[in-house]
Amino acid sequence: MSDAFYAQLPLLPTFADITDLRNYAPLPPDWSLVLTDVRDSTQAIAQGRYKEVNMIGAASIVALLNVAGPVELPFVFGGDGATLAIPATFLAPARAALGALQTLARQAFALDLRAAVVPAAALVAAGHQLRVARVMITAQYAQAIFSGGITYAEQLLKDPARSAAFAVPPADTVELADLSGLECRWQDVPSRHGETVSLLMTAAPGQPAAVAATTLREVIDMIEAVYGNDSDYHPLSVALLRTSRDPRALRIEARARVPGGAAARLHYLIRIWALNLAVMAYRHYERLAGKPPWWDQYRQLVFHTADYKKYDDTLRMILAGTPTQRQRLETYLEARFRCGELAYGLHVTDRALLTCLVFERMGRQVHFVDGADGGYSLAAQAMKQRLAALLATAARP
Repeated sequence: MSDAFYAQLPLLPTFADITDLRNYAPLPPDWSLVLTDVRDSTQAIAQGRYKEVNMIGAASIVALLNVAGPVELPFVFGGDGATLAIPATFLAPARAALGALQTLARQAFALDLRAAVVPAAALVAAGHQLRVARVMITAQYAQAIFSGGITYAEQLLKDPARSAAFAVPPADTVELADLSGLECRWQDVPSRHGETVSLLMTAAPGQPAAVAATTLREVIDMIEAVYGNDSDYHPLSVALLRTSRDPRALRIEARARVPGGAAARLHYLIRIWALNLAVMAYRHYERLAGKPPWWDQYRQLVFHTADYKKYDDTLRMILAGTPTQRQRLETYLEARFRCGELAYGLHVTDRALLTCLVFERMGRQVHFVDGADGGYSLAAQAMKQRLAALLATAARP
């Protein structure tokens, strides 16, 4: 029964329903919270390696999904890391997979991936009740939502003095990191409206849960007032989804999926490059022969399984919009920040980045969306600075 906890949660019909605390269920006591984070991701992004950072962040999700098999796990992608929950049944293999992934990140990308596993009981003992919800984004995709305890768990992950009891050490080998399904084969997707905004927002520290939920609801309402509905601000466009034939971009997937020698990686790279060429050729054949548009159907599936809005004590959204819309939202958020009610971070670019988990080509899949050039990671830096300012103000006599 416990393993089916997440799969049995009711589907919330709208994203705004995450602001009602009654819609959450406590994480079972035999489950654990898993957190991953690329250390010094800002420096890597400054070097132009944002796609590599995203790949490793998504890899920590696919590695645990492959461990759990058919058992559904809740997860939230954060750009340079991820938050997941996992039942005790899979705890040992999950730790092994995370240790192997850390080694792969270091060997293949020279990135330092941190990982921690925090039992639900440890969160409760520290005074934090982690709750989980499941919201329907589209008919094809449901998004996990976390509330409570995430900030505390992130402190455990990043604080060397307290992380020893929860940290997962790197493994001696990469063999147990099964990244089957992990793909990065799309070109960056231009914004339909000129800008792609990566937004992070969290209620001010110390607010009661009910007040934080009200703040979240008001921000969501403001986003909809400024940007419109989902179809207006969705960061993807079916017409603009195009596969990449750039070997430099495809090489990132090859390095993640084939930790062996250069010859094996080259063979994998040639295979996916040729596959993308074949897809392009088949599209032309469909048009000439009057065949059913398989390619258009697949791009529709990608659009409808895009992961672009979620919540794990931090609202995370990727929005396509105009500079005027972003300025209006930023003015609102800045006013709320100056009142001490919330902290936020924004990153602005002109296109979105896709990192994909594809388990069935026309079935089970999810496509993680981030803003190109650093997206969530750089927005997080701005939000952390505002959080520090709020804490400093609160500490003044």
